[in-house]
Amino acid sequence: MGFPENFLWGGAVAANQCEGGSCEGGRGLANVDLCPAGKDRHDVICGHGKSLGKEAVSIYPSEEAIDFYHHFQEDIRMFGEMGFKVFRLSIAWTRIFPKGDEEEPNEAGLAFYEEVFKECKKYGIKPLVTISHFDCPVYLIEQYGGWRNRKMIDFYLKLCRTLFTRFRDYVVYWLTFNEINMILHAPFMGAGLYFGQGENEEKVKYQAAHHELVASALATRLAHEINGENQVGCMFAAGSVYPFSCNPKDVWEAMTVEQENYFFADVQSRGYYPSYARKRMEKRGVYPEMEPEDEKTLRENPVDFISFSYYNSRCASSLSQEKAEGNLFQSVKNPHLQYSQWGWPIDPLGLRITLNQIYDRYQKPLFIVENGLGALDVLREDGTIEDDYRIDYLREHIRAMKEAVEEDGVELMGYTTWAPIDLISAGTGEMKKRYGFIYVDKQEDNSGTLKRFRKKSFYWYQQVIATNGEKL
Repeated sequence: MGFPENFLWGGAVAANQCEGGSCEGGRGLANVDLCPAGKDRHDVICGHGKSLGKEAVSIYPSEEAIDFYHHFQEDIRMFGEMGFKVFRLSIAWTRIFPKGDEEEPNEAGLAFYEEVFKECKKYGIKPLVTISHFDCPVYLIEQYGGWRNRKMIDFYLKLCRTLFTRFRDYVVYWLTFNEINMILHAPFMGAGLYFGQGENEEKVKYQAAHHELVASALATRLAHEINGENQVGCMFAAGSVYPFSCNPKDVWEAMTVEQENYFFADVQSRGYYPSYARKRMEKRGVYPEMEPEDEKTLRENPVDFISFSYYNSRCASSLSQEKAEGNLFQSVKNPHLQYSQWGWPIDPLGLRITLNQIYDRYQKPLFIVENGLGALDVLREDGTIEDDYRIDYLREHIRAMKEAVEEDGVELMGYTTWAPIDLISAGTGEMKKRYGFIYVDKQEDNSGTLKRFRKKSFYWYQQVIATNGEKL
């Protein structure tokens, strides 16, 4: 049996982590441009930064990133060499509408992405486009407060209409928001939320989340109206939450954490706020304000498929336990798992468990759009990189994925690794935390030639795709 013949193998990137060219082609300033590398990054992405400006002493990785803006032809050619069927990328909102509220789009930005899509078409690669991947124009944050303001829905829909219309000959797979549940954990990066002293941050987060959920539903309707072939998915950060023990209190803790994680996908897939979310938000006084038509909008426009990122499982306890490091999600350290160099648990079976849980919950096609290992790679003098650890990680996760399809009956559309090429880490802003099959000569201090090198995993993944996952 194995994977279906039309299975979509590929890789995934985000504009703010790979493009660079931040001042070229009429691009405006975005929230991600203000997220520095180093010790201040966490405060900034969580909405507690000092200002909406750049500090002279900080390094801002997204300014150049890996310069995909000028290297996209070379990079896509290498993706084609690996045999990609799909390439997930995101649109930089401020390339299309530099401030976010213009009447007309920026033609230079549209032309850039059209060239990217043409290059994909040359190699038979289908684009999977994330409309908003941790991306909000700074002007909209300054003037409207980001996604806390309902007016953001109209600005976002104008972006969507522009993209759906201009690129209808190139793109049929769309994701409305990247890791939409990250708004609860990194609200400035996820939704342009910037908090004042004493503000009820939880209430603001859920109000902004509601606006994004309504925007997602309206974008889904719009995509279907403009092109009947369009398929629209939600995208959330997934990973099963295990109870630390069989103590019922630990089981309950794990269940409540998991429900918080599923809340967004529940709304986007089922079309309504689940009762557990309603009750908890009402009890905490954070239930969002809604317009009369919102419930109807959500109900009538669910997504076509469920996409998610999976890097690791999580663990929850009712008691104080040692914490796992390195992830924006809080988790108790699982003693049964090994950990990456950045402290992330490695759990391939957890992917199979997660696939089953999500499919059982929604009964809709699934798409794994992020999965990978961040590691320190060493470029040898002969230009080779021996990254067997990455091959081992991916092999075991693909094997678990295959078992979920073959033995459990999970309906899986495709798999895009994070990332096919080294890029800037969203969480830490580091370049040394490398994920790619392709090494980029770019260092922490922004030095480097930007030259590309194929890693050992490049040829391994090429073989995986060529055999449709049979040869791992």
